[in-house]
Amino acid sequence: MAPPDRLYERAPPAPARLAAGPLWHLDATRTCFIGPLTYNAPHQHGAPVFLAGIYGDFRLRLAGGDWRRARTAMIPAGIEHELDVGGQPIGVLYIEPSLGGPACLAALTSDAEESGGALLGAAGEFAPLRALWEDAGSADWAGEALDDFLGFGARRARRPLDPRIARIIASLDEADDWPGVADACARVGLSAHHFQHLFTREVGVPYRRYRAWRRLRLAIGAVASGSHLTAAAHEAGFCDQAHFTRTFRRTFGAPPSWSLSGVRMSGDPARQRTAAPMSEPPAR
Repeated sequence: MAPPDRLYERAPPAPARLAAGPLWHLDATRTCFIGPLTYNAPHQHGAPVFLAGIYGDFRLRLAGGDWRRARTAMIPAGIEHELDVGGQPIGVLYIEPSLGGPACLAALTSDAEESGGALLGAAGEFAPLRALWEDAGSADWAGEALDDFLGFGARRARRPLDPRIARIIASLDEADDWPGVADACARVGLSAHHFQHLFTREVGVPYRRYRAWRRLRLAIGAVASGSHLTAAAHEAGFCDQAHFTRTFRRTFGAPPSWSLSGVRMSGDPARQRTAAPMSEPPAR
């Protein structure tokens, strides 16, 4: 556990040649954060994530197990984990279910070993993320780079979503008032039990948790468009800023006030559904 008096700690500043700052790319189906991190407390994402050390390995612990080293990793939605990156830059890429799920990201790892449902790779695809980190102008071409990057994985492992679940997920893109569980069940003709089981099987987390993930992405998109945290929280449907902050920390292992400041932004903020982590001190 991190010492109580050092619960959170920013990563050290990047070298002068990389002074452009961390990069986020935000769009309707992808979230990409590239930047230095120190430690992320135990947390669970609402979407699968691919991790890649930009210049070397990072440490990863799954569900309170042993610390492991990896150069790349794929962690499905809903798996608790914590990171120790030691202040080095790391690429963090989340995708929505419509892009193919964990199998798409798994193809970006290599020399990988399964551990607790995740894949830990000794090697993998990190060069495109390194190029995005090192180029101060990469916010202008990040979307195209991620198209190519994810295309590599998607060609190897694409499994279509169950059409009933795909329909509910699509409804979250179209409506301001997102359906609750009862409404979602009625739309696809399933009992609550069968809907929840099918949704978790297809997406990796229960419907309510996935819906909270989408609200987080809306809030971060609002911040990227210029809103302060309180306004962004209300805009995304959170009760207040405190509710947003609690959900953010539970999902990413660090507070949003650090994660959303001093970054380069890429993508279309008006259409964002995204998020990224921030840092705490290493746990030893």
